[in-house]
Amino acid sequence: MCAKAKTDSAKDQLMTAIAPQVARIEDVMRQDLEEALAGADPLLVEIIEYGIFNGGKRLRPLLLVLAAKLCGLTGDGIYKLAIAFEYLHAATLFHDDVIDRADIRRGKPSVNKKFGEIAAILGGDFLHSRSMFLVGSHAGAKGLDIFCRATNAMVDGEFLQLRNARNHNLSVADYYSVVKGKTALFLAATCEIGALVAEASPGEQRVLAEYGLSLGTAFQIVDDLLDYQGDAGQTGKAVGNDFQEEKMTLPLILALQSADTSDKKRLLFLLQDEQARQNGIEEASSLIAKYHGFASSRGQAEQLIAEAVSALSIFTDTSVAHFVDILRALAGYVLSRNK
Repeated sequence: MCAKAKTDSAKDQLMTAIAPQVARIEDVMRQDLEEALAGADPLLVEIIEYGIFNGGKRLRPLLLVLAAKLCGLTGDGIYKLAIAFEYLHAATLFHDDVIDRADIRRGKPSVNKKFGEIAAILGGDFLHSRSMFLVGSHAGAKGLDIFCRATNAMVDGEFLQLRNARNHNLSVADYYSVVKGKTALFLAATCEIGALVAEASPGEQRVLAEYGLSLGTAFQIVDDLLDYQGDAGQTGKAVGNDFQEEKMTLPLILALQSADTSDKKRLLFLLQDEQARQNGIEEASSLIAKYHGFASSRGQAEQLIAEAVSALSIFTDTSVAHFVDILRALAGYVLSRNK
């Protein structure tokens, strides 16, 4: 069997394994939003329906459910907590698209494009508020503390990215600081809170948080790779969008660090000149590839995934082996995904 066939087969098996959990998450979200939006302005209802159910992998609520079940929690109550993480994720997307003035999200008009910036901001505010209510109600003060610290880290990550805007000498360490704040710590909190509500040991909580941190960091690196190498029809956004916005993502940072003087100067010109930036994505990609920016980035993502999978080795109880297998498969999916 060729590599692509093996990857497709593994993905199909993963999708089959998680389908019942994802379906349950979808059902609980619809039930919760029907309750939460009762009597709300019809425009808010329309915005939330459009923004929440316009696609999405449901990775965050799924991770919480899997972490909780891995640590022995039974019953359906966990799903009400899990959906809070999808709400916060969606809220950040609403707000990010306003900040970035993005017109497309998941291949369709973004919320701000369809409904306007003010409506998108208010819709995100509603989802943020609801997410905090659900976490406080179902994970208590300690869970809410973890959740809020991750949310604060997202804001810090955005400010760090803002401060580093157009800093073309950005270091790898600075890049990872942004990724940790904006993406990875939230996935770490998702897994940690799942273990917390299952009354897992401190060691198990720590291991699952480390899994989420590694997974989230690798997820963002793959996102950065897809921005250059992905298919716009599958990713739902234009190839080269990060470069055109002068975003210093890992492939570009690594290439600039390795390039000789002439090629570094050329890359910087393509990045800094507006017209060159719009028309030079193919040349920039060629230079990044020449200096192994893509290959080195993927290598770092692979190392992070190996660390995430290795962390799960403490869970040896055969009764939860199914959930360990799914978490390992999710880690593999992060590396192989095309959107």
